[in-house]
Amino acid sequence: MTVAQNLAATSPPAPRQRFRFTPAALIWPAMLYLILTTQVPFFMTLYYSLFRYNLVDPTNRPFVGLGNYISLLTDASNLRIVLNTLVLAGGTLTVTLILGGSLAMLLNRNFPGRTLLRTLMISSFLVMPIVTAVVWKNMLLNPVFGFFSWVVSSLGGVPVDWLAQFPMASVIAMIAWEWTPFAMLILLTGLQSLPEDQLEAVRLDGASPWQEFRYVVLPHWTQAIQVVVLMETIALLQVYGEIYGSTSGGPGVATTNLPYFIYQKAFAEYNIGLASAAGVLTVILTNILAVYLLRMINRTLAHNKGD
Repeated sequence: MTVAQNLAATSPPAPRQRFRFTPAALIWPAMLYLILTTQVPFFMTLYYSLFRYNLVDPTNRPFVGLGNYISLLTDASNLRIVLNTLVLAGGTLTVTLILGGSLAMLLNRNFPGRTLLRTLMISSFLVMPIVTAVVWKNMLLNPVFGFFSWVVSSLGGVPVDWLAQFPMASVIAMIAWEWTPFAMLILLTGLQSLPEDQLEAVRLDGASPWQEFRYVVLPHWTQAIQVVVLMETIALLQVYGEIYGSTSGGPGVATTNLPYFIYQKAFAEYNIGLASAAGVLTVILTNILAVYLLRMINRTLAHNKGD
């Protein structure tokens, strides 16, 4: 036996190459789960939106193509519902930005009990939507024994049925109460990242509080404001529980938005075709706004990096 054969005989066997999971192999289970739970229901909704499908007579399901979408977009009351959705989202977003920014500037100052106050401020964000609706409807907005009516009566005024006379404003106030803490936290985080020396410099230059806010604080808040706008817009276009628990979309269709309209058509009228078309329209509207806002944020980030 040669030396080479002896070495071959005595050398240990070559180790087996272990199977290694590639990043794609690790990601695909999660991707498959997301596809099954999000895209499959969406394509089923898209499929049903092309039929005149009512659960009262499930065997009669004629193909109507874009008929449900045409009916949805040509009916004046349905266009009012789309407008309600945009007004509700835009109004709530405006209120939360103003109140959240004011509270963020307040909590950015040093004073006793600031930590406790900050914790109490975010408590409304943790309340479930249906609970918020019940509390506001029965304890705050009730025309007989509600808190706001008691305040009006104490000042010599006539109690107001807020949900009947000012339905959209009441719903906006209710949802803004929930989402103001979110805006406050994001804006407070952005404000705390502002270097103190910049503020001291503008104060030494004789800038007024408004000039300090206009030329220093507000530009620094740009990214935080865009994050609030993006996140809240997506959430506010899907508001349902607050409307269900307070106004049920009324009076008439004064507070009916697209999510509540979908509920009415699907579970009250069993009109699956029209409800599916409204669902697809809601998804398209949400994605258009989200893509636009994401591009706006990316442009701002790229501009800041260039500077």
